[in-house]
Amino acid sequence: MTGTARREMAAAVVGAAAAGGLALSAGGQTWVTATVERPEPLPPVTEQLTGSQLAPLVPAGGLVLLAAAVALVAVRGAGRVLIGLLAAVAGGVLGWSGLRTLLTDAEVTAAGVVGSGTPGSTLTAGVSAAWPVLVLVAGLLAVAAGLLTVLRGSSWPGMGRRYERPAAAAPVRRRTDEDRALDAWRALDRGEDPTEDPGEQR
Repeated sequence: MTGTARREMAAAVVGAAAAGGLALSAGGQTWVTATVERPEPLPPVTEQLTGSQLAPLVPAGGLVLLAAAVALVAVRGAGRVLIGLLAAVAGGVLGWSGLRTLLTDAEVTAAGVVGSGTPGSTLTAGVSAAWPVLVLVAGLLAVAAGLLTVLRGSSWPGMGRRYERPAAAAPVRRRTDEDRALDAWRALDRGEDPTEDPGEQR
């Protein structure tokens, strides 16, 4: 493997793994805080909505990317190109999920999960923009890693021989009378006594 190919492969693997980790981390954080103001005397209700609730594809995409990072090392050729396509698609899904949360009105986003409450209630919501932005960045990183793999991955070799499964040892064949007779004739040809114990020969 040349130095350039090694660096390209490392960049793709690290990019996919980093994007997957960022997606999983951001998916568990609070993206939207929704407050439902209810008619008196009912108290307001506040609910924190995580990225996983608002965009279930975010953690799923993160898992796909982590698996892709491992697979990039294990496979080669056309299989690696397919994994690159999968990583690019997963990155596109992540980018779309983060961007949609940023562009959609927070109240509309929250209402889709918690509803609008009882009649006469008022729903207000605020977005913690850092987490959707982080998912958007993760998506762009995954798309870049995936496209790099699609374009260059077929030339990257797979795991070294030390990772390959060793070949099974050939079964030992039991000696037959014919084998012993042949050994005796060979001993006679060498001028040895075939009836003598080899351990007693000097």
